[in-house]
Amino acid sequence: MTYHPKSEFIHVMMERGYLADCTDYQSLDAALLKGGVPGYIGFDATASSLHVGSLIQIMMLRWLQKTGNKPITLMGGGTTKVGDPSFRADERPLLTPVQIDANIAGIKKVFSAYVTYGDGPSDALMINNAEWLDGLNYLDFLRDIGRHFSVNRMLSFESVKSRLDREQSLSFLEFNYMILQAYDFMELNRRYGCLLQMGGSDQWGNIVNGIDLTRRVIDGEVYGLTSPLLTTSDGKKMGKSLDGAIWLNPDMLSAYEFWQFWRNTTDADVSRFLKLYTELPVDECDRLGALGGAEINAAKIILANEVTGLLHGAPAAQKAEQTARDVFEKGGIGADLPTVTLTSDDIGDGVSIVQLLVRAGLVKSGKEAKRLISENGAKIDDAPLTDAGLMIDRAALAAPIKLSAGKKRHALVTLQ
Repeated sequence: MTYHPKSEFIHVMMERGYLADCTDYQSLDAALLKGGVPGYIGFDATASSLHVGSLIQIMMLRWLQKTGNKPITLMGGGTTKVGDPSFRADERPLLTPVQIDANIAGIKKVFSAYVTYGDGPSDALMINNAEWLDGLNYLDFLRDIGRHFSVNRMLSFESVKSRLDREQSLSFLEFNYMILQAYDFMELNRRYGCLLQMGGSDQWGNIVNGIDLTRRVIDGEVYGLTSPLLTTSDGKKMGKSLDGAIWLNPDMLSAYEFWQFWRNTTDADVSRFLKLYTELPVDECDRLGALGGAEINAAKIILANEVTGLLHGAPAAQKAEQTARDVFEKGGIGADLPTVTLTSDDIGDGVSIVQLLVRAGLVKSGKEAKRLISENGAKIDDAPLTDAGLMIDRAALAAPIKLSAGKKRHALVTLQ
């Protein structure tokens, strides 16, 4: 549908490409015009960091706050104990409460780079759904909440249907997830006046469930808004790379590696990613994305600097850019490259170059390292590495060694 929003938030969502669907454009628009609308996105604590795939959701919360509304980051301390089955081929491994708490502590570090927490009308709230889920009485919950859910309707949701169509098991534990998520929305509305739930388009069914439950049980009027599920122009899932997930926490992925991920964006994605992941004006995003030839590389550097600056700070982005120039343009050793620090005990009588490539994270196994060397894809201090049997001793590490896998992946090895 074509809708012309009056509120700044929905205008931004539409103009920058965040919006896939909305349950009631006009009513939500009217509420947003009054300002101060609390809106939430839930994040389950399945790892100690979120990755780039979650960044579109975090940016939506940031824009919600920037347009005068109140973002709520809901941590799934309770729902993580169940696991969201949406569009998964198998059941998530169950985590212990200790693991979940540790993961939440790791995830919390990222949010404060994007939203401001506090007690003001548009200050963000960090809430854990264990606050109400951990104390639920099962029989009361079935009687008061479960009766509002139709199993027939739940089976029709695409996230469940796709799993059953493939004849893959869906446990009763996972089947309850959508009820718990709906209950979250109702509790957030009851406790904090939350009017809006946002999420990826795969969450549409869960969001609609929460809206229906809130209306039935406490006669509350709430809304849902979804973003498109992003893939890169070559069809890959956003947030994944050849080396695994692109984590947001700096202790899991360095600022340089994060910067490099964005610098390697394909030409066709530059304009779209500038709109979604930076705050540059839309006209400037279109101008940069339309550049051709070598000029598009300058646009990619701007993209990398802007995205890295939001998460890690502008100095880290500038340092990453300088490191990239040192490594790629001057053939030098960048001070900000991922670094492996060895001790004398690690080296002993010598450590093989194959082991070093694995330890540096440039390959996943010794077999992969040997293949890389045999295919002339590895370098040591910018010189081709041809001997898979090479041993590195303490004398060789009198100065840092730079290892390279292909043209874009590098690491330093130093001796403590």
